[in-house]
Amino acid sequence: MSHSSYRAPHGGLPDQSTLHTGRAVFTEAYALIPHGVMRDIVTSRLPGWDATRAWILARPMSGFAETFSQYVMEVASGGGSQAPEPDTAAQGALFVMEGSLDITLAGRLHTLEPGGFAYIPPGAAWQARNSGTAPARFHWIRKRWQPAAGLDLPDPIVRNDNDIAPTQTPGSGARWTATSFIDTDDLRYDMHINIVSFEPGAVIPFEETHVMEHGLYVLEGKAVYRLNRDWVEVEAGDFMWLRAFCPQACYAGGPGRFRYLLYKDVNRHVSLAPPL
Repeated sequence: MSHSSYRAPHGGLPDQSTLHTGRAVFTEAYALIPHGVMRDIVTSRLPGWDATRAWILARPMSGFAETFSQYVMEVASGGGSQAPEPDTAAQGALFVMEGSLDITLAGRLHTLEPGGFAYIPPGAAWQARNSGTAPARFHWIRKRWQPAAGLDLPDPIVRNDNDIAPTQTPGSGARWTATSFIDTDDLRYDMHINIVSFEPGAVIPFEETHVMEHGLYVLEGKAVYRLNRDWVEVEAGDFMWLRAFCPQACYAGGPGRFRYLLYKDVNRHVSLAPPL
């Protein structure tokens, strides 16, 4: 089955006749950044990246989500970086939505097309370049790797959404599935990146309330999502940012499949050290 529908932001600005209505909200437990606010004036340019701009959707914030950052990158034809990551302790994950991106990782060249995923271990030397004619638009998720006794550094991973068989959630009748880019049983990895899919009418049938933080970017479709005390409408291109223990559930009420890219922190003891 092809999973080629991935909505990416393109920027631009509304004209002066546009009425100010929207769904953006920042609460004590979650933030919703709808696709309509990912405009030109909120992009950043990044040192070491040529012909590139980024929508920075999440960053560590004390008292909120603290483990990760998440960017949507837009690299023009010929753009890229020879030294993308400034933090040697950071691991990264890339997911391409539009265009193509050439990455050199562990001495090998890979071309990531839409649906392409790459996991980059901490300290790895890598490069990225858009050798195509269209802009490359992709997610870049960054997290500092947490060493643990007896565990080696994780290995690089390069895969594509279209080549992975989704795993059915028990009891869902294949209506709620997950496409896992990282082996969920390998404790070397302290973050997981999945694509979660719901067929029309499928649900998360309870309010998940757990220690993992989340970044959820809607790739396809629409749904109603339970976030803390609220039911909010979300659709392709929207981003949800959930702090630990934010109650969450979902009803896929749209006419088509609902899919999102999901980040969560996993597989480590909770630090008991006081916050800096």
